[in-house]
Amino acid sequence: MQEDYLKRTLQAKVYDVAIESPLEIAPRLSRRLQNRVYLKREDLQPVFSFKIRGAYNKIAQLSPIAAARGVICASAGNHAQGVALGARTRGIKAVIVMPLTTPEIKVQAVADLGGEIVLHGEDYDQAYDHAVELARERNLVFVHPFDDPDVIAGQGTVAMEILRQHHGDEIDAIFVPIGGGGLIAGIAAFAKALYPRIKIIGVQPEESAGMYESLRAGKRVTLERVGIFADGVAVRRVGEETFRLAQQYVDEIVLVTTDQICAAIQDIFEDTRAIAEPSGALAVAGVKKYVARENCADRTFIAINGGANMNFDRLRYVAERADLGAQREALLAVEIPEQPGSFLRFCELLGKRGVTEFNYRYGDDRTAQIFVGLALTQGKAERESVVQMIAAAGFNVRDMTDNEMAKLHVRYMVGGHAAGLEHERLYRFEFPERPGALLKFLRAIGSEWNISLFHYRNHGSDYGRVLAGIQVTPQTREDFLLHLNELQYAYNEETDNPAYKLFLGG
Repeated sequence: MQEDYLKRTLQAKVYDVAIESPLEIAPRLSRRLQNRVYLKREDLQPVFSFKIRGAYNKIAQLSPIAAARGVICASAGNHAQGVALGARTRGIKAVIVMPLTTPEIKVQAVADLGGEIVLHGEDYDQAYDHAVELARERNLVFVHPFDDPDVIAGQGTVAMEILRQHHGDEIDAIFVPIGGGGLIAGIAAFAKALYPRIKIIGVQPEESAGMYESLRAGKRVTLERVGIFADGVAVRRVGEETFRLAQQYVDEIVLVTTDQICAAIQDIFEDTRAIAEPSGALAVAGVKKYVARENCADRTFIAINGGANMNFDRLRYVAERADLGAQREALLAVEIPEQPGSFLRFCELLGKRGVTEFNYRYGDDRTAQIFVGLALTQGKAERESVVQMIAAAGFNVRDMTDNEMAKLHVRYMVGGHAAGLEHERLYRFEFPERPGALLKFLRAIGSEWNISLFHYRNHGSDYGRVLAGIQVTPQTREDFLLHLNELQYAYNEETDNPAYKLFLGG
C-alpha cells in the first residue's frame, strides 16, 4: 500500500493550480533554537494554503461524466477555496458548506472564486453531515477534505517537493499540522517510503487533539468538542484512511497551547514578514516544544507553514498572547497596603523592568489590588525570581501567567466603583513610551496625593496612555493642577465625562 501512495503522489495532478512552494531557512528561529529550521511555505499557494493540492488532484481525476455533475465539500475555509478554484479551473460548479464559525476572510475568498456557499453548523462535523445530505439530494460529487486517497496523494506532493529541495539524509524530522490527517498521511507515506529514518511528527492544538487521542486509544475516537482558534484543524473525528496511515508512519504527535501557537505566528512573522493563520503556525510551535523537550542542537527540522488565511481582527488577540506563549511576559496579582506612597514603593521595587500592563484599584482603607504585566528576557526562571523578590519585600503576590481566566477576563476587571472613596478625580495621561517612563511618571506625581485607580497597557505605541484615579480634595485641586502643568505631561481631567462616570459606577 505504501508503494501505491508513492505512485499516486508521483502521478498527482496539482500544478495546474498549485506552485512548488519554497523551502526557506528561518534564520532568527534557527539561531535561537540552535537547530536548522526550514519553513515549507505553503502559505504562498494561490489560495494561501496547501489544501489546493489535494482538492485539485481529486477534481482532476474525475471522469467527464462525474465532473459534469458538479462537486460539493465541507470545509472551515482552506479546503473550500481549493475546491472552488479547482472547480473553476475545470469549468464545473462547486457547492461549499462551511461552519457558521468560519472566519469571514475565508468565506469571502470562496465567494470570489465562484463557489456557492452554504453556511451550516457550529463546527466542521456538522457542516460535513449537511454536505453529505446535499450531495445525495443534488447528485453532486463529494470532495472529502482529507479522507480520500486522491486528496492524500495530492497533499503528499508537499513531501515530494521537500525531498527534491533538500537531501533526505540531512533531514531529521518533518513537523506537520494535523486536523483530519490528510496532509500528514500524504507526507508520511511518501517520505517514509524513500527515507524511513526521517521522523514524521504531527502537531495538534491541545483543544483539538483528535489524532493524538485516536493513536493513544488504538482506534478512531470522536472528541466531544474542539476549539476553534485554529479553525483549520478543528476536526472532532479524523479520517479512517488517514488514521490507518498515521498508525503506520507517524512517529509521534506534539500538543501545543493557544499561547504557543500565537508565539509561533510571531516567530514566522519575524523571519518572513508573513502572517500565518493559527493552523498554519502549528508546525513551528511543535518544533519549539520538541527542541525544548529534547534539548537537542544542530539538527535539521522542516516545519510545514500550512496557511495564511487569517482574519485581520484576530491579530489583536494573537499579539496579546504571543509574549505569554514565548515566556516573554509575566502576569502577576499583587496586594499592597492602601496608603500614600505604597504604590510608588512597589513600582520602585520593579525598577526599570519593562512593564507591559498596570491595573490598580483602591479596594478598601486597608489593601488594594494590582494586576501587573512584566516583560521577560529569560523566561520562566526570571519570572520565578521576580515573584520571589516581590514576596521578599513583604507584598502578597500570586503568579497568574498560566491562569486562563486572568488572561481573558481579570485584566479587564480591575476597576469600577469603590465604596466610601472620597474626592476621586479621573485623569488621562500620555507620556513617551520608553524604559523607565512609567516609574518616572509615578515619581513625578509623588505621594502627596493618593492614587486610587491606575490602568496602563503597552500596545506598542510611541506614547503610553494611562487612566488614573487620584484623590484630590477641593482645597488642593488647584495645587494639583499646577503640579501637573509643571510636570509637562499631557493630561485631561475626566471627572465630569459621562462615559467615565459609567466606568466608575456612577
